[in-house]
Amino acid sequence: MTEDGVVDQERSEDAEGLSELLTIGAFAARSRLSPKALRLYDRLGLLAPAYVDEVSGYRYYRADQAERARVVALLRQLDMPLSRIAEVVDAEGPSAGALLTSYWADAEARFASQRTLAEYLRGRLSGRSSEMYGKFVVETVDVPEQVVLAETRHTLAAELPAWIGASLGRLEEGARACGGVTAAPFVVYHAEVSQESDGPAESCVPVADEAAARAWASSAGRAWETRVRVEPARRLAYTRITKAQVAHPQILAAFEAVEAWMSEQGLSYDGPCREVYFADWDAAGPEDVVCDVAFPVR
Repeated sequence: MTEDGVVDQERSEDAEGLSELLTIGAFAARSRLSPKALRLYDRLGLLAPAYVDEVSGYRYYRADQAERARVVALLRQLDMPLSRIAEVVDAEGPSAGALLTSYWADAEARFASQRTLAEYLRGRLSGRSSEMYGKFVVETVDVPEQVVLAETRHTLAAELPAWIGASLGRLEEGARACGGVTAAPFVVYHAEVSQESDGPAESCVPVADEAAARAWASSAGRAWETRVRVEPARRLAYTRITKAQVAHPQILAAFEAVEAWMSEQGLSYDGPCREVYFADWDAAGPEDVVCDVAFPVR
């Protein structure tokens, strides 16, 4: 067969194959999506055409790709990130459903937090801050000088709860080699921790033996940049909150209530604010008191 004959045969096979595919217009109608959306899905790697003509650039799709196209569109309506969509549509069987369940659980938790934040802001913007602050009883306590194992990290608000639990767990484990824990662990905020500001925050566990603590920190604690420092004696203005109130933004109202009380009492700041965790977090229920939010004062 001549070379021209081979080319003619390939063209014939291409034409036959294309006859079984749908143009982007026909596929858009089949999948109930716009050609613009299909081009976007192609660019994002979510739905590649079955064939693209090298000369014209026309896209062609198989009819059985319509289901994937519709699923992608529906997942985008859930505000699912594109990377998560790719995981879902590429998964097989029950795995895809499990991935969606996991995403939606995270989304519902986020919506609940945002709903609470909206309520908090509504009260603040409408001038009802004094009503919110009235829910908190503020007192003072004198805390003696303490030797602490400390771990510092720059972290955003979303990462903060996990880091607090992990870091305090590491420090409490280290405290066993340092004469044991002598007082409630606490977290110091040296700067704001929010969605935009990353602190830093410092987890602290008071220990009995300073020499043993320094030896432990220089060896086992090195991987986590653990250090030992002496926390000076302080007077704290504090309010006690429940496990449910530790969640953002409820905890903001607690800190602000303490600050408002300090202003009324004519007290000034004597160091960064902190959270003192004195209860078994895992065993506590939502209404159990677990934490003091506090400011050093003078």
